[in-house]
Amino acid sequence: MTTVSQIDTKRAEPPSGSPDRPWIPRFWSGINISGWYGLLWRNRFAIGPRSWGMAAVLSLLAVFNSVLWLIQELVLGRRIRRTQLVADPIFVIGHWRSGTTLLHELLALDPRHTYPDTYASFAPNHFLISGWLFRPLLKYLLPARRPMDNMPAGWDRPQEDEFALCNMGERSPYLTITFANRPPQDQQYLTLEGLPPAAVQRWQQRLLWFLKCLTLRRPKRIVLKSPAHTCRIRVLLEMFPNAKFVHIVRDPLVLFPSTVNLWKRLYWDQGLQTPRYEGLEEYIFQTLVQMYEVFWRDQHLLRPGQFCQVRYEDLVEDPIGQMRRVYEELELGQFEQVLPALERFVASQADYKTNRYNVLPQVRAAIAQRWAAYAERYGYCTAASSLAD
Repeated sequence: MTTVSQIDTKRAEPPSGSPDRPWIPRFWSGINISGWYGLLWRNRFAIGPRSWGMAAVLSLLAVFNSVLWLIQELVLGRRIRRTQLVADPIFVIGHWRSGTTLLHELLALDPRHTYPDTYASFAPNHFLISGWLFRPLLKYLLPARRPMDNMPAGWDRPQEDEFALCNMGERSPYLTITFANRPPQDQQYLTLEGLPPAAVQRWQQRLLWFLKCLTLRRPKRIVLKSPAHTCRIRVLLEMFPNAKFVHIVRDPLVLFPSTVNLWKRLYWDQGLQTPRYEGLEEYIFQTLVQMYEVFWRDQHLLRPGQFCQVRYEDLVEDPIGQMRRVYEELELGQFEQVLPALERFVASQADYKTNRYNVLPQVRAAIAQRWAAYAERYGYCTAASSLAD
């Protein structure tokens, strides 16, 4: 069996024994009371000593966030419920580390689009009334670069809506990050299949509420990005029959070690236990297989003009050409309106350096075997490939 130790990802975590900094904002800093204490209860309060300070801060913030939610509901609740989306969203989908963040940022450059930024995703319960105050105060607490890949970070940059759902008290496989040494959390919520209808309806209502808040702030078409949405197409189409989907794929020989690096870093920085990473590689292998079994089954539900596919390697090689094709295939309107912003963004990324991994032959063989269907379907040769992240 493949083991994490066979992949050079030591930079994914700080040195052993390094102290936690409980005041640093976490993904869960905006969580409400029901979400936070429900999470602790389901995991039997198994908080590691290193994270006691973080847990204490998050416990206080949960109360604070719920109070602010109540204030926002009293002030803006009626307006939020009356708000209508400008258009069905554009969804960026694909496995973690496949380039979804890059594609999300490129689509967010269009002045006709809006998106959930980091502050809105981390404080979804009250960002409409609190952002003017807390964004400036928190500006210097967030690192300028993401630790897992050195991509730019910031409160105003596009962010995953999955974190918003977590902070609103919704269940999600992302909650595995918090208690990494316990069994994976809420795996049914990856595909939303096998759940009681009431649970699916609650999930849909919370997502729609968040999108209405985004629309109230900026009435434009919303661009969303979450790898988990890759296997939720059926449920999303029930909500948004005219939604657009952009799917991005990447060489699995890069995808696997990069995903290991991602989860190791998040387990360490965002979790409430000192992670042992037991079963991590198997979790990654199985998750992609599960995700794409559902995606390939439901892909036929998407009509022409509703779906477009991009290879990460092509996007990096020719970002302007690939984005022009995305706009044409999805019928997103005049590409020339966003072209100047795209050119500036591409120029700003000219010096970006990718991570590299040393993956042993037996690990490469496991990737080729376990993810063969993905590699074959998207035209990747798993026998020979560069390993740039």
